[in-house]
Amino acid sequence: MKDVIIIGAGPCGISAAIELKKQGFQPLIIEKGCLVHSIYHYPLSMQFFSTPDKLEIGGVPFISINEKPTRHEALKYFRTVVRIHELDIHTYEEVTRVDRLTEGFQVITEGREGQKSYQTRYLILATGYYDTPNLINIQGEDLPHVHHYFHDSHPFADQEVVVIGGRNSAIDTALELQQAGARVTMVYRKTAFHSSVKAWVRPLIESAIEKGRIGMHWGSEVREIKRRSVVIEKEGEILEIPADTVFAMTGYRPNLQFIEQLGGEINPQTGAPVCSEAMETTVSGLYLAGVIATGHDSTKIFIENGRFHGHLIANDLKQKEKCKV
Repeated sequence: MKDVIIIGAGPCGISAAIELKKQGFQPLIIEKGCLVHSIYHYPLSMQFFSTPDKLEIGGVPFISINEKPTRHEALKYFRTVVRIHELDIHTYEEVTRVDRLTEGFQVITEGREGQKSYQTRYLILATGYYDTPNLINIQGEDLPHVHHYFHDSHPFADQEVVVIGGRNSAIDTALELQQAGARVTMVYRKTAFHSSVKAWVRPLIESAIEKGRIGMHWGSEVREIKRRSVVIEKEGEILEIPADTVFAMTGYRPNLQFIEQLGGEINPQTGAPVCSEAMETTVSGLYLAGVIATGHDSTKIFIENGRFHGHLIANDLKQKEKCKV
């Protein structure tokens, strides 16, 4: 039986593993994709909102040539952290099922070597939120030219592109597409950008809209996506915008499937799992690390504060083990 299994090899899962090793545990991390899978799938030119010191884990300094580190620098940094701390990580192995045992949990996975089964005394979910986009639930959203993730602008040069949304991911996407030569129109249901928009980005997008380099429809709801256009409703009027490609950058949400299956309590108002101060859910031995602990508002927890969850969990498990002696 494993001491602790952590599902998810993002920064918060890695940090939790390091803290557990400090307390004498031998944690196993299981990750369905590559190391820091979500960061890898960020846009190629993505720059973090945080400074390098706010992303550091495991006592390893994060050195960057930029004030705000890039995606490429972060990938290199987290690879280095894992190597220094000699963490046990199974990548490209997806957890398909979790069952409660009399004492602990059984974890079933599917990977390159087929199905595997593990037993563990404690389980930590550190699966983030980036894998589950918020759907608009309108006709045409499942068409092949509609995307909920943006990686690179080059393939969309000289195309008509509609970007749905008005927060950081939508703004970054619109700016990069416009700079690559796409004809970009943004559609946002609110009448102004959110206060969380990065301070150094806001003047860029406002200037691009003011000068007509990017079209903007404020206070507009998307009603349908067609093969070559997007239908919106604006001030009671129905408009149809040309679109070769659509980026629905409407945010993401944590996947609470395993918590619900195991009987964990979810706050109906916030959508957040009910946790103790030590990040333990209402299911004994089941802990959360990182943004999965948030509910509808995923901006409350990110790497900057989620990286400290591992310390809380490790101390709690240490106390539990002492009580057993």
